[in-house]
Amino acid sequence: MIGSLAALLLFQLAGEIVVRLTGLPLPGPVLGMLLLFAALLARGSAPRVFNDTSRGLLNYLALLFVPAGVGIISHLSRVADEWVAIAVTLIASTALAMVVTAFSLRALTTGRGE
Repeated sequence: MIGSLAALLLFQLAGEIVVRLTGLPLPGPVLGMLLLFAALLARGSAPRVFNDTSRGLLNYLALLFVPAGVGIISHLSRVADEWVAIAVTLIASTALAMVVTAFSLRALTTGRGE
């Protein structure tokens, strides 16, 4: 489990380094996640230890929302001032995610008889 956590952190670090060196307008951890995804695609599957580690992390997923909730409460007046932009962004990004998911699912299941 320690090895897979180290691998996850190394991919996050690699993403941060690439973003800092290239100036990409993308969060380093997001790029690190994409690099990990590409590495797992090239490998063909995720190692079993990654599955066990990800299940362990998902057990504590709710705790990861605490800092975001505290940030929202800390800046509640700003949220109140910009609620329209926030609502439009949330609705648009949710719709976009649903469309991308539908197309991805269709592309991945085509030819499998599902």
